[in-house]
Amino acid sequence: MVRRGIGYDTLEQDLQDIAGLRVMVQFVDDVKEVVSILHKRQDMRVVQERDYIKHRKASGYRSYHLIIEYTVDTIKGAKTILVEIQIRTLAMNFWATIEHSLNYKYQGDFPEEIKERLAITARISHQLDEEMSKIRDDIQEAQALFDPLHRKLNDGVGNSDDTDEEYR
Repeated sequence: MVRRGIGYDTLEQDLQDIAGLRVMVQFVDDVKEVVSILHKRQDMRVVQERDYIKHRKASGYRSYHLIIEYTVDTIKGAKTILVEIQIRTLAMNFWATIEHSLNYKYQGDFPEEIKERLAITARISHQLDEEMSKIRDDIQEAQALFDPLHRKLNDGVGNSDDTDEEYR
């Protein structure tokens, strides 16, 4: 609380991650889908969003954060709390988890060389996300060309030879 400059009297409204949840997904597109689903929920209200995927931090950190209001039952009755939800891909989580643990093991600020190496690995993590999405898209496109109901090949352009050659 001291490190964040939060006083005991304002703890409830100022501490936005007293409760938290991390959602890990396979692809960046899945992050958008989860965010959309959370926005549609009636039992919570999104009060803040931080898109570190589009606007990565200087360190290279990427993730999507939502702060929500959520009502919980307590011994003293219903209480609305702030909850942080972090949504990220497996690659983003891999990088963030290791970078975080290295940060806490190191006393003081990282030397510039280490910061640059971490930035390089953050870019590699980003490239991994992009390449895996492209591979998924290529596989889906290839599967769409094959129509298993009729066991025929279909390239989607309607050539007459698409329908007269059975797949073997």
